[in-house]
Amino acid sequence: MNNYEYIIASLPVPEPDGGTANVGALIEFIRSQCSDGDSALIACLEDGFDPQKLNYGFYSTALKSRNRFLREFLRFDMLVRNTKVEYLNRVLERKEGEGIIPVPGMSEESDTPSCPDFDEKPEVVAVLEQEDILAREKGLDRLLWNKADELTRLRLFDMDVILAIVAKLLITERWNRLDPESGRELFRNLIQEIRNTR
Repeated sequence: MNNYEYIIASLPVPEPDGGTANVGALIEFIRSQCSDGDSALIACLEDGFDPQKLNYGFYSTALKSRNRFLREFLRFDMLVRNTKVEYLNRVLERKEGEGIIPVPGMSEESDTPSCPDFDEKPEVVAVLEQEDILAREKGLDRLLWNKADELTRLRLFDMDVILAIVAKLLITERWNRLDPESGRELFRNLIQEIRNTR
């Protein structure tokens, strides 16, 4: 177990023109090669892509994880989501702070939750200001994809790289449902990235 190099090298990646990816099967394959502890990290990451589970309790637990990638990626995800809610509150003239999930570990000076500034916040706002809804969603997912890359830069064959691959598979799965052609394009990109590590 925990032979990360083997897991990456043995991923049964289909050809790029083979249609949409069977993301569930690929993630199950990865989990079957991992220890129980690493499998639990993957399960937590999967929960981070389930809107019904995204609340203060989930993020509070996830941000205490001993795994750096999980902590940083899900913290970024939370900040992006809160920025989106903050933007929509402003545009739709809703009550300030409505729908914002307080960032665990940050002291609040007021009773109104707000999204703190972070390095990529201007990029998130620029994406949200696009008129095309599909372009907005693609832009936000591209920022998550880039964050996964940033968190694994110069790293090879460790659990963080495995988690980055799973995160990208989950993004791909989302686009398989929303826009199959975009899903195929993302999957082709991921295939090339995996092949480049072998």
